[in-house]
Amino acid sequence: VQLQASGGGLVQAGDSLKLSCVVSGISFSNYGLGWFRQAPGEEREIVASIDWTGTATYYQDSVKGRFTISKDNAKKTVYLQMNGLKPEDTAVYYCAARAFGLGTVQRDFDYWGKGTLVTVSS
Repeated sequence: VQLQASGGGLVQAGDSLKLSCVVSGISFSNYGLGWFRQAPGEEREIVASIDWTGTATYYQDSVKGRFTISKDNAKKTVYLQMNGLKPEDTAVYYCAARAFGLGTVQRDFDYWGKGTLVTVSS
């Protein structure tokens, strides 16, 4: 199983970025996906997740209204559209997968990818 995240970079506050995570080695349509992030010196935290049907989503309060998670079964890809970025969004972002359901914490997820760094300057 491989999860390959991309799309991170250095942006200014208020800018937008779209992260992508291509998943292979699993029946993608049967999996819920999540995006987590970890800032320096901080615990890894959930940002957003989507269930296997793509109809149910979960967002951390701090990103509600700014970030949108989506999945494309045909492309086996999960996305995180991030608008109105803030310096406090600076972190390494990780994608993760779990069979069915809607995960909201790290232990809900079975597979993890390597992260992509997002840096937001003020």
